[in-house]
Amino acid sequence: MSIKLGVAPDSWGVWFADDPKQAPWRRYLDEIVVAGFTRTELGPYGYMPTDPAVLRHELEQRGLTAVALAEGGNLPEPAAWQALEKLATNACELLAGVGGLYFVLFDESYTDSKTGALTGPQTLDDAAWQRLIEATQRLADLVHRRFGLRLLFHPHAETHVETEPQIERFLRDTDPARVNLCFDTGHHAYRGGDPVAFMHKHHARIPFLHLKSIDAGVQRKVAAEHIPFARAVSMDMFVEPSKGAIDFIAFRDVLREVHYDGYAMVEQDMYPAPLDKPLPIAKRTHDYLTGIGIGL
Repeated sequence: MSIKLGVAPDSWGVWFADDPKQAPWRRYLDEIVVAGFTRTELGPYGYMPTDPAVLRHELEQRGLTAVALAEGGNLPEPAAWQALEKLATNACELLAGVGGLYFVLFDESYTDSKTGALTGPQTLDDAAWQRLIEATQRLADLVHRRFGLRLLFHPHAETHVETEPQIERFLRDTDPARVNLCFDTGHHAYRGGDPVAFMHKHHARIPFLHLKSIDAGVQRKVAAEHIPFARAVSMDMFVEPSKGAIDFIAFRDVLREVHYDGYAMVEQDMYPAPLDKPLPIAKRTHDYLTGIGIGL
């Protein structure tokens, strides 16, 4: 087992390329070093410098390695594909230029990321589903052919691939030589799935993890009152692994059993976050995960 531990800007409250509520990128990089991390995602394209030489210098002077960059788009809508391909090209040019490995892709939410208002259908018909699959695999081919990167799909709450049955359908319908998963333990549990059992069953399709837990009490309130995802995050739905409902000892045992050899990125959504909130949480999380044997 070789688990390479890292962190993502989401753990510092970063959801957007430019937002005054978010931590500045230099502060993020400085603080993840203090927390003990040496590997990072780059957040959405535009959050960090988009000149590879500039970003490479900023990473190297802190002893950091870039691993991935995450972006989303309206995958079932062909009219959106050209713009999404351009975004992916720009993002992957940066990512490859700083030695990254994975382009993480998620479907566009059917709710507004700030207000929670419904913006589209919650489920797809078969034709729209097939367009989502086609768009994902086209992008996977693009980023691999042009940049040598691998595309990982991120099942995400309040998108069209969020529940366990939807994720398993996605796995059946995609080519494992082209597309695999960024598996998010928190999103999976938030939508009623069992992250431990799912990891055991589908580990061969999961080279990359997002680690966080959920507050079961907040989850029950969210479900009972139909609270949208954006508001749930602001209510501290997602919590550090040592404190939430997911059994991370059992999860670690699965990783050991399957001889997991991949990345595990701490990614605790907390938008918006006070500037002094993320660092202590990230430090505790780093120490907890390494203490139980998740991460090098």
